[in-house]
Amino acid sequence: MPCAAGAPVTYAAHRGSGTALRLREAGLRVLHVPPRYGSSEESAIISLAQDGLARPMTKRQPFVRGGRDSEGRRISPAVVLNAETVWRAAQISRLGPAWFRSFGTPAQPGPRLVSVSTPAARGVVVGTAAGAPLTDLLDLAGGLAAGSRVVLVGGLGGTFVAVENLSGLLWSDADLARVGARTGPGVVEALDPRDCPLEFVDRCLTWAAGESAGQCGPCMFGRPALATDWRALAAGGDRAAYDRVRSRVGLLPGRGACRFPDGVAGFAGSALRVLADHLEQHRAGRCDAADRADGDDHTRRRLGLVRDRHLAVDRVACSGHRVCAQLLAGVTLDEWGDPVVTDDRVEAGEGRDLANTAVRLCPARALYLR
Repeated sequence: MPCAAGAPVTYAAHRGSGTALRLREAGLRVLHVPPRYGSSEESAIISLAQDGLARPMTKRQPFVRGGRDSEGRRISPAVVLNAETVWRAAQISRLGPAWFRSFGTPAQPGPRLVSVSTPAARGVVVGTAAGAPLTDLLDLAGGLAAGSRVVLVGGLGGTFVAVENLSGLLWSDADLARVGARTGPGVVEALDPRDCPLEFVDRCLTWAAGESAGQCGPCMFGRPALATDWRALAAGGDRAAYDRVRSRVGLLPGRGACRFPDGVAGFAGSALRVLADHLEQHRAGRCDAADRADGDDHTRRRLGLVRDRHLAVDRVACSGHRVCAQLLAGVTLDEWGDPVVTDDRVEAGEGRDLANTAVRLCPARALYLR
């Protein structure tokens, strides 16, 4: 985070992460950022680096010129650059702008990194550029599974795209606009057809509800209320839940100190549109995901169609709080401190009670029974 010519550079990394460890071992100045979604926002990093809390600050002007936070505390000029930006700038300096513009489209030039997840593989980082066919990106991570119905483009602030709309669709803002999507942070995920998409949205919204910076209404109340109403909608018994979700989707944007509520509202609104048929299934008391599943499928377990339960960790949602490893003998930590389920069996009685307690106490809502 360079502030001026000759000023020291600080490298920000999540506290306890492998990245922070490597930077520290290299003798670099490291800013240890809490492993929370909002703490990685630009102004939150600036606040933390200047002895404040790792929370977004209201931007009256770009902090590259300095300013004051909401409490009047002086903020020195600072620049925050993400790792890929620095890498690309170094490539342009070394190889020239013509090389950079030989990739991508005129509106979105240059090579890009995209994280692609499919039922076959998660978090596969691929080198690509704007204008690449979306199906080609998915193929690099194992491709679509049989029965796949929907792909999420742009992560938690992104848009769901029905599989029937993928043919000929390019990964670029201009082409994705045809389906109401954008490239965003460079995240693409094909949902597992065995996993109920409404439960997937529920897990994402529940995680987002727990990532509040505690500074404004949309963060403290809006996202948790949206998550609660979505759960009621997915359950199928609350006829008024749809209207409540739609209302909150319209109320959240433009009201927060940062854009996190806006992205979550767009994500939920996209789910309402693209997953409308599946919502109708739940209202009718059925779920195609369960119909497509085989006898040991996790969706069948979640729907109560089989009685045995197993422990699982959503590695994307996990923030490394390690509560599960402290409570459960079947969860250990890997070399980076991330939880690994070594024994996913959940015994009846006290074992089930302890597992339910661990699931309830998980701050990131990443631990669940399947």
